[in-house]
Amino acid sequence: MAEVLTQSQIDALLNSVANGGFEEEKKEETPEKKYRKYDFYSPKKFTKDKLKMLNNIYENYARLLNARINGLLRMSSEVEVINVEEQRFYEFSNALGENDVLTLIDVHLPNDAEEMDEIPTIVHINTEVMLLMIDRMLGGSGEEEPNVSLEYKYTDLELALYQDIIERFIRMMKDGWINYLDDVGFSIQKIERASNMMQTIGMDETIVIIVLNIKIGKITGQMNVCIPGTHLSVAFDLIDSRNSNVNRGKGSIEDTAEEIMECIRSSTLEIKAELGQAQVNLNDIYNLHVGDVINLNKPKDSEIYLYIEEQPWFKGKLGVQNKNMAVKISGVYEE
Repeated sequence: MAEVLTQSQIDALLNSVANGGFEEEKKEETPEKKYRKYDFYSPKKFTKDKLKMLNNIYENYARLLNARINGLLRMSSEVEVINVEEQRFYEFSNALGENDVLTLIDVHLPNDAEEMDEIPTIVHINTEVMLLMIDRMLGGSGEEEPNVSLEYKYTDLELALYQDIIERFIRMMKDGWINYLDDVGFSIQKIERASNMMQTIGMDETIVIIVLNIKIGKITGQMNVCIPGTHLSVAFDLIDSRNSNVNRGKGSIEDTAEEIMECIRSSTLEIKAELGQAQVNLNDIYNLHVGDVINLNKPKDSEIYLYIEEQPWFKGKLGVQNKNMAVKISGVYEE
């Protein structure tokens, strides 16, 4: 028996015929996956491995910084790395406010590194977080959220405290690098009040931004570390060269010992032959004359000792060779 259509199915069939065909079933809309555009005119300078290394360095720094903030403010805080990204400097500069304060840092790499130009590393800390730390250092509770406008400017007293706090943070940055470069150093060059007036870095200069999230009480802000690509290139090359030297030095013990002996063989040492020993009074020495004889308390044909750099090494017999006094080695010295 044929299937009987219901009235609603008949109405739907008539509507589809009137519209020129059956309506296609609506496909479920899936969210479109977003991709970031890659600029082929300015390719990335650093690989993911290098950025991961930098992330590890500043994760270590974040842990140290968290402990320092807790001790300095006596408040619970949280510091974590949320992003490490390669950019152009104009991307960082355009995100700054007109009255944002920047800290310019000189990076001191080891003596065996290449000479670098005067491009500084830049540190920027969110104004709300910095004002909360300043309030806490001045005796405040640190629980009130600072009401800060975009036009807010630090006072001279706040700038002095700003510099004191940031100097503590910068000195610790060396400890974050210690697992990779134990002889790198950081020092403050100056505090820049007007970020839009700074022209020490070209707008198209390659930089890496490390974004650290700082949470103190009810306030959450960010600390941005802007490292020029020139600094990182030198630092990464230095790390790679040191790692390769370490791997190359892991040879066999026999090869290492032979290399050491090769270096020692060309060393110059002093050899001294001791004929004997005698104790003489100062008065007897004072009255010595040509022709006097000093008794060495040793038999005539007894062995003498050869000293190598004041250490007895051999024993031998005194004799003559080619009309010169000589010692023939007869054995090794034994205590």
